[in-house]
Amino acid sequence: MPAHVIAVAIDCEDAEALAMFWTHALDMAGPRRWRDADGVTYVQLDGQPTLVFQPVPERKSGKNRLHLDLAPERGSSQSDEVERLVRLGARVLADTERHPWVVLADPEGNEFCVLPPR
Repeated sequence: MPAHVIAVAIDCEDAEALAMFWTHALDMAGPRRWRDADGVTYVQLDGQPTLVFQPVPERKSGKNRLHLDLAPERGSSQSDEVERLVRLGARVLADTERHPWVVLADPEGNEFCVLPPR
């Protein structure tokens, strides 16, 4: 039987702050916390997908090799969603007519895309 994805883990400097950004960005229930055998506290948002914020000592460097693609709910526009995410703390990195997506970065610089409603 093949493996399946159970969570997306995101390395970050401030797991609490980044989890709160994504809690509001994705309108998810509040986070839960757990510790590993070394006493490191992880912050987890349960949902589809489950996001796990893993604290690491180093800052992000370079482009993500994996990123999230978001789409607004039907009845909302891509530009409205981008504006909402920017108010929450994201910043726009690229918005060109060549592509149907807008590239943003979360407060720690992790890239993600906002596509048109689907």
